[in-house]
Amino acid sequence: MAKKKARPAPRRKSRRLMAPVAGLLSGIVLLLLAAGLFVYANTYGPGPSAKSGQVTAVVVERGQGLNAIAKKLKAAGVIRSVAAFRLAAKFDGRDTSLRAGTYEFASRLSMMGVLDQILEGRVVQHFVTIPEGRTSAMAVRILMATDGLKGDVEVPPEGSILPETYQYEIGETRQAVLDRMLAAGRETLDDLWAKRAPNLPIKSKEEALILASVVEKETGIASERPKVAAVFVNRLRTGMRLQSDPTVVYGVSKGEPLGRGLKRSELDTPTPWNTYLIDGLPVTPIANPGKAALEAVLNPPETKDVYFVADGTGGHVFAETYDQHLINVAKWRVIEADGGKIQTDAAQTVAKEGQ
Repeated sequence: MAKKKARPAPRRKSRRLMAPVAGLLSGIVLLLLAAGLFVYANTYGPGPSAKSGQVTAVVVERGQGLNAIAKKLKAAGVIRSVAAFRLAAKFDGRDTSLRAGTYEFASRLSMMGVLDQILEGRVVQHFVTIPEGRTSAMAVRILMATDGLKGDVEVPPEGSILPETYQYEIGETRQAVLDRMLAAGRETLDDLWAKRAPNLPIKSKEEALILASVVEKETGIASERPKVAAVFVNRLRTGMRLQSDPTVVYGVSKGEPLGRGLKRSELDTPTPWNTYLIDGLPVTPIANPGKAALEAVLNPPETKDVYFVADGTGGHVFAETYDQHLINVAKWRVIEADGGKIQTDAAQTVAKEGQ
């Protein structure tokens, strides 16, 4: 008889073992997939809605670390998880490059969008402006009234600040901002001094700063600065006194507005700044001149003008001779008598000269 073939042993047990393993693996895959989707949604998906309006402002101060920033963002309702934000920042590798400043985050901005905005330093810019012709004491008052800055500063020497608009960061010290203003003043003066016209009656950078401050206070019209500078340069060349009212005001009030015209007694009172009574320049600047005033003084146009007076439009009319100047003054006094603007410095100068 033929031998019967042996039947293979049943594999029921191994199949029974494989089923749970396959289920476990499937569960793990699904769990990982779900976790990945959760992480992705929290990282790249829409973030929380703004508590009010369409943006949320958060101030990141100098010296704040990643953990403190994450907590501040969470408290402001910008992100959902402090741990997730810290992990994302560390994974990015730029977690030590977080820039201070004020940030405005759009409502529902993703966590990665928030992180990118901070890492790239896309802050809301803050500026402080020192207008031309302000004294150093006035500039310090502006700094002290500027929100977001810290600390006190002392009033620097008159004329040492460059009037400009300066950017600052929230939490920065006022001294740091003032140092930038002073550095800008030195650099601008050094640069313009090196490019000055030859044969000026100005012997030093300090003298240039003094004369520029007088020019700055004499006119607020940019196009007139070179003409006014030329008048004063011509006066210095010929030995005439500057006779500028703003210098008298500075001797009376250190540049603070008087709220009135000068009195005859003030014009006749000697001070180191009263250019009606002293020859040459005042002893110090009388304000902080802008770059344009410095340029005008160091490269004035070639003119023979030595007089100027208000023209009734906010500007001035210039003259080479005293006779022509008297005609211009007469025209101004007619305008003044008809209710024109308050007499300007130049017109008061003429009144003194005519005596």
